Amino acid sequence: MIRLATIGTSTITEKFADAVAQTPGIRIDVVFSRDAARGRAFADRLGIDGVSTDLEALLASGEVDAVYVGSPNGAHAAQAEAAIAAGVHVFLEKPATPTADEFAHLVEAAQARGVVVFEGMRNAYDPGMTRLRALLPQVGTVRLVSFGQSQRSARYDLVLAGETPNIFDPALAGGALFDLGVYPLSAAIELFGAPRAVVGATATIATGADGAGAAVLSYDGFVVQIAFSKIGASRRPNEIQGELGTIEIDEITAPRRITLDLFSGVHEEIEIDGPDNNMRFEVARFAQLVRGDDEASADQRRSLDVLRAVEAIRAGAEQLPAPRPQ
Repeated sequence: MIRLATIGTSTITEKFADAVAQTPGIRIDVVFSRDAARGRAFADRLGIDGVSTDLEALLASGEVDAVYVGSPNGAHAAQAEAAIAAGVHVFLEKPATPTADEFAHLVEAAQARGVVVFEGMRNAYDPGMTRLRALLPQVGTVRLVSFGQSQRSARYDLVLAGETPNIFDPALAGGALFDLGVYPLSAAIELFGAPRAVVGATATIATGADGAGAAVLSYDGFVVQIAFSKIGASRRPNEIQGELGTIEIDEITAPRRITLDLFSGVHEEIEIDGPDNNMRFEVARFAQLVRGDDEASADQRRSLDVLRAVEAIRAGAEQLPAPRPQ
């Protein structure tokens, strides 16, 4: 049995806990929070006995085999490094770290210590992505791909009221690119590999974080368009256009309805069976890696490629004339 501790008491940590409860061979034994009352309330809600307010002591206790890092993005690297140094496996909520160099350092440290460091990117392990990959040959040579993830955050109302919630705090590596943009980026890189070049731009909001943005990923013979937003919403489908037809995908985070239209006249609507909480697939993959049933290099390489694309988008945005926050 893999014994887990969680760092963070947010909604995503609660969703992670639900996924763990659905996965054999792994369980949450301890909730870590700097606030004892908040940690106790969170643990009680999940039916967990253990609560800790001392991360260093928890990691050294021998009571946990792995830790889930669901804290603000800017805290991921330091907390993961502490866990690795203690010989504890690490599951990082996406984005793994704010920079590719930080994640590369964690990978190197984990290899030296004999533990796993893993980024939870739920669409990469979803059965819908497996089905999508299998359909690709039917559309022939791919020429144009459009992936996006736009979902207005309720916390944007706090920004409009003059506040700076964590998710929109650039000091904590907040913003739409890290929170949502990584999903279409990950899907593209999972399906097509690392791009040759990336250019992008972002829309800056009052906190100084990016609220929305777009990018173009260049591959040999085709391009991928990426769009993301936490301050608006989109009803546009995701598409893969090939020389023999088009694949349309409903949700890039959890593909459940895929439509195949070929110029030959073939039309197929495919329904993907999947749970409401598709984090269970990434949890199952992590458990597999911790047990030693497979090795993590391909997972880590995709995470690094996504972070490098993120850095290219951010660098491109920084080279543009300074925007006036709206």
